Amino acid sequence: MNKTLYERLGEIKGITKLVDDVVDIHMINPSVSPRFLPLKERPEQLAVIKQHTVNFFCAGSGGPQTYGGRDMVSTHKGMNISEQEFLAVVDDIMEAMDKNSLGEEEKKDVLAILYSLKEQVIRL
Repeated sequence: MNKTLYERLGEIKGITKLVDDVVDIHMINPSVSPRFLPLKERPEQLAVIKQHTVNFFCAGSGGPQTYGGRDMVSTHKGMNISEQEFLAVVDDIMEAMDKNSLGEEEKKDVLAILYSLKEQVIRL
């Protein structure tokens, strides 16, 4: 039987680690760090964002978690995220996936999800 993407990413434990690593990489990526560094001074808000991201990723990859946050358009509206920033975020996610020894199939599946959300994120 084929495993879900959720299972292949290591279920909630693996996805939580992946999200933590992605945020750490965002913090040092000059293309997106200006959006993330202010969150270091608001650890409670950063924790909420991370938890929403974990739940979003778990639910979207076949896990039992429920995502109760805002939709992608509402979340990103007014941020005016550029194509370059979107690509930088995608690169950071791929780097974190490498760091967590996730395979090519998992990367392809995550890329497909990310690109399916692109129009709900950029230039809003």
